[in-house]
Amino acid sequence: MKKLITTVVVLVILVIILLLLGPFFIIQEGELAVVTRFGRIVNTYEDAGLKIRVPVVDNVIIYPKMIMSWDGDAQRIPTKENQFIWVDTTARWRISNPSIFYQSVNTLSNGILRLNDVIDSTIRTVISENYLNEAVRNSNNINNLKIEDQVQNVESLEDAEQLRNLTRTEIQQESIFVGRERLSTQMLSMASNFTAEFGIEVIDIVIRQIRYSDDLTQSVYQRMIKERNQIAEAYRSYGEGQQARWVGKTENDKKSIISQAYARSEEIKGVADAKATNIYATSYQADPEFFTLWRTLESYKKTIPALNKIFSTDMDYFNVMYTPTEL
Repeated sequence: MKKLITTVVVLVILVIILLLLGPFFIIQEGELAVVTRFGRIVNTYEDAGLKIRVPVVDNVIIYPKMIMSWDGDAQRIPTKENQFIWVDTTARWRISNPSIFYQSVNTLSNGILRLNDVIDSTIRTVISENYLNEAVRNSNNINNLKIEDQVQNVESLEDAEQLRNLTRTEIQQESIFVGRERLSTQMLSMASNFTAEFGIEVIDIVIRQIRYSDDLTQSVYQRMIKERNQIAEAYRSYGEGQQARWVGKTENDKKSIISQAYARSEEIKGVADAKATNIYATSYQADPEFFTLWRTLESYKKTIPALNKIFSTDMDYFNVMYTPTEL
């Protein structure tokens, strides 16, 4: 009986020691587990729950099961026509095979480093093998757009159409044959060929932003400035034409007004002269001698002050001033 009790106590102690050493472990939702024994994989778990291991001997490595994001640094990459652009991409990935992941990269940080190398190299390869417009645009819809320029401060529809013709810039964009989405698909396909050997599945690669390099940006700005200057010159030309038209119209109106005023003044003067002549004639008929005297005196007022010298008054013109003396 004593021997049985001793055996039970020993077994209880062994069970307690075994429990203290932790034969059980828990895998949470969104986790993967790889169980190794002396560096060799003995089991993998992809479902959550309570699991068992051999204490001390087995080692449990936990990896995330969830889909993770990858955000790389923007790269300055030359395109096929040797135009440098900055390409900023993002990707989603997950551990598809925990055994291969453990054997190839072992830790999550090492896996991210391998992923950096693969995706960065893939992006550089795909971008450098395609033209700039393939990376910038995704379709040829821009060539089908008809943009109607809005013009303001015009007097008529004809002027608006004339100004619109002057400012219209016909720019035909180059056609694309691949496009931005298919470039992302090519990147994904190329990267997946390399990441599979690391137990990594790349779900997608997305070009998040493309930014021109400084030299290319300056070239784009210069082209935009040139187009704006052409439009500004068209507006100036239109304005000068409008100015010349209004100046000509003003001059014509001025001449027309002056001509009408002159004709009216001549008409008024003609009527006034006719009335004056009629008055003179009536006055002359009433007293011819007085009329002759008055006209002669009016003439003297105008002519005599202008005469510097008078050598003789023995003229009929001065008869009114001098009366012959009777002897």
